[in-house]
Amino acid sequence: MEVVIQHLHTYFLFPFAVDRSEVLKHHGQVWHGRYWIDGLDDWIDAHHVQDSTVATHIGRWQRASYTQFDLDSPAYQDMIFFHPFVRRIFFDTAGVGSVDNEIQALLRCYHIPLSAENKLFFMAEDMRGREAEMEVTDLRLFLFANGIGMLGLGVESQNLPVEQALWINEMARKIYPSSGRQLREGRTPSRVTLSVETPFGRTQVLEDTFEDSAMRGFLPPVSSLITSLLYFADYQRGEYEPVLDERMIVYSYLAIDPGSVPENYQKSEEYDILFSRALYVDHDGKDYRYARGFTKRLMEQQVYRRWSHQGTLYGFTSYSNVTMCFGTFDCDDHQLSEGFLIHRMFDSRYYLMAIIALFYRATLLDFAERVALVSRRLYVDFQDGRLSEGNLERTNLLRYEFLVFSNYWHFDELANKDEESEHFRMLSGAYDIHNMKGEVEREIDKLNSSLNEYYTARNTQAVNRLAFVSTILGAGAVVTGFFGMNFASLFEKTFFQPTASTLWIHWTAIITVVVFCLGALGITAYLFTRNWQDYRSVLRPGQELAPGVSRNRGNGRT
Repeated sequence: MEVVIQHLHTYFLFPFAVDRSEVLKHHGQVWHGRYWIDGLDDWIDAHHVQDSTVATHIGRWQRASYTQFDLDSPAYQDMIFFHPFVRRIFFDTAGVGSVDNEIQALLRCYHIPLSAENKLFFMAEDMRGREAEMEVTDLRLFLFANGIGMLGLGVESQNLPVEQALWINEMARKIYPSSGRQLREGRTPSRVTLSVETPFGRTQVLEDTFEDSAMRGFLPPVSSLITSLLYFADYQRGEYEPVLDERMIVYSYLAIDPGSVPENYQKSEEYDILFSRALYVDHDGKDYRYARGFTKRLMEQQVYRRWSHQGTLYGFTSYSNVTMCFGTFDCDDHQLSEGFLIHRMFDSRYYLMAIIALFYRATLLDFAERVALVSRRLYVDFQDGRLSEGNLERTNLLRYEFLVFSNYWHFDELANKDEESEHFRMLSGAYDIHNMKGEVEREIDKLNSSLNEYYTARNTQAVNRLAFVSTILGAGAVVTGFFGMNFASLFEKTFFQPTASTLWIHWTAIITVVVFCLGALGITAYLFTRNWQDYRSVLRPGQELAPGVSRNRGNGRT
């Protein structure tokens, strides 16, 4: 008996990091006098429809803020399960609840509306002749104020063999091949397409065969499926880069048709094997994909079994988040007529928790890269014996942004209900958020300590220079003051009213004082000129920062 998936609903999540400094080079007028978050709407709207096949045939990204908050509204039902501070920070409410025009949520949510009349289909096939087509039911985009973005591609299909459902999750998540062997062996799609079906026929919007895949500097050849959806940012110019590897994150819901499996299947090891295949995003098989003992021990940590007696399992890895259940049914007092509870939770609060956790992971990975790049810059500066102001600003900016992430964005707990808290704790554990955050924090603290040591050494040198200059100038003042004393008699006759016999003493004194004064002033000028960088910020407090760095506007990644 072949297992049938009654309902497959998968979100392929693509986290990326926007290089804000690169974007500002080409779209700086959008952010003139504004903060980064304020210019995102205009940045997206600035691109003409004809510039993108996706925008032409499917539609443009539109702001998808929460605007209604009545009892039966999606906003109310999504937000009510989270702590109040989470509602303020992770929900785009278009200014609702703001005080004195202060920005509340530092993120923007967008979607491309899809209609029943104009259906969008995503197809993938490999070199072995396997293929699958899924309807795209959701296109969503999150952009955060720290430059992290999240693209969500939601696909759905009904009543398909479990083998095909698992193949979809495994293959459709690939956004570029990691080698030519993957293409030849059928381990990654050899062709993907997006098509629009209208009452007048079907139109292919885009196609990618990965035939000309090649590195772009340090960036991989991301599929045109991604670059076309992110049409407002230029991947070729490096305006953004993927945070993870060649696979998108799989956030998936699989409802098994109860009529396709034996009785008490949910209590069998075969069900655990099937769930492991879905959790680790593998093809279908009769046994565990990995060593049986190893996989079972791993699943003890990664599978949430509170509702396993009903056949409902939740699993979390660093690349997947899977919900599996048996059909649809009344969940205790939750009536099926109100919508199936498990799928409703999958598509609302758990989806939002998955986005938040992935945002944490993407941000920390981005911080890890930026710490490395800043450290490299500082290493070169230290070899020259002097740190540039631009690199000092980049380091301080990195430290301040991490402070904002730690104090504003990051929370160990999003909701006060046990099940939601347990879900998020396991998801954060799968992403290793706590350890990653601690490691980045230690690295930034080390950078800060090295800068403090540098500043201390520079301050000591500056004080020593000041003491030296003060001594020289003080000696000059003593010398010139000595000749300004109102001495009379022989002193006055010798130095100020010389005779022919004492004229040489008069000129010798004048030349000596002039040479001493010029020497003192010359040494002072030399010290100030030689160490001008130490004094420039003091004399020019309103100076601009180094190119590519902004103090509080749409500043860029390093």
